[in-house]
Amino acid sequence: MYFYLGTPNGQYADFIEFTVGPDVFNGNTTRVDAFALKLAMRLHAHDGYDVQVGDDYGTFQEDRAATFARFQAEVPTEFKGLATVNAPYRIPAPGSAPDFRAGGQYANYFTAYAQSVGVNEPTSNITGCAGSLAGNPNMCAALNRHTAQLPASQQQDPANYYKAAPANYYAKYWHDHGINHLAYGFPYDDVAGQSSFVSHGDPQWLEVAVGW
Repeated sequence: MYFYLGTPNGQYADFIEFTVGPDVFNGNTTRVDAFALKLAMRLHAHDGYDVQVGDDYGTFQEDRAATFARFQAEVPTEFKGLATVNAPYRIPAPGSAPDFRAGGQYANYFTAYAQSVGVNEPTSNITGCAGSLAGNPNMCAALNRHTAQLPASQQQDPANYYKAAPANYYAKYWHDHGINHLAYGFPYDDVAGQSSFVSHGDPQWLEVAVGW
């Protein structure tokens, strides 16, 4: 479901993903492609289940310029340009930004780290979980979170995430500013239950908050 501010074909637009089956809701907010509008959603079911996911209250309270500035202030140098390349419309994910793609100044950001654990994929495939990583969710998640060098039993422990570079600090930002620190910052961010995905039977209503 898309949301537009201004005109229906304007550049200020974002979306949530969901399906409603015969008696179940599955859905999530997402930052896999980019940030464009502040989004959160609340699902309520007939059995009393009630959950909220998406951008946190503090993010909704600040104006758009402050969000872009906060992103630049909190991410390392390599990621700061994400807040300017498509400004003021969106902050793209690394895999969608020229800096991290072939020929970009940070195209090799993940190369040495990935090769150290036996993965030969370009940075854009790592942040986008593409190529050989499309079929290896655990490894893609571990590379983005900088846990791939750890024993398998420690790779999916949130206490170990984003402790050193290289890591997907774009994704980390949305976790830091997500409700309960859950976010979809890259395609396999659902590994170890860290995404903003929700699923529940007998849904009653869904409320979506959209912010500037």
